[in-house]
Amino acid sequence: MQRKNNTIERGFTLLEMIVVLVIIGLIAGLVGPNLFRQADRAKVQTAETQVKMIRGALHTLRLDIGRLPTQEEGLKLLVQRPQDEKVAQFWEGPYIDGGVPLDPWNRDYVYSSSPSEIESFSLYSLGADGQQGGDGDNSDIGYLPVR
Repeated sequence: MQRKNNTIERGFTLLEMIVVLVIIGLIAGLVGPNLFRQADRAKVQTAETQVKMIRGALHTLRLDIGRLPTQEEGLKLLVQRPQDEKVAQFWEGPYIDGGVPLDPWNRDYVYSSSPSEIESFSLYSLGADGQQGGDGDNSDIGYLPVR
């Protein structure tokens, strides 16, 4: 018995393609928001970690030169030798490799010589919205000034 060599062309119908696309869309709709929430949480955790790292560098600087940066000197004193020779002779920096980092939202951390609740200085990120205060991801992160 001999078989005929028939070729049958098979493909997907338009309806099958639409069903697959709808299923992919539903899965993306369910998974996508969770991924974005995780990314937002990761940024907050990164800011908390960087604030603690900068805090440690500030304490090391204070041990070396005997004081914290002034408001004018700010965090750049962690990476740049001070102009005052009396202070510069004790400066052992840079205290942070690669410079002072930006917060996860690409803004400078706020440093102030006014005290926070547990430190003699304030050091914080303004959060996702870049404004004072806020809730959730928009809240300020770090050692906030006493108000």
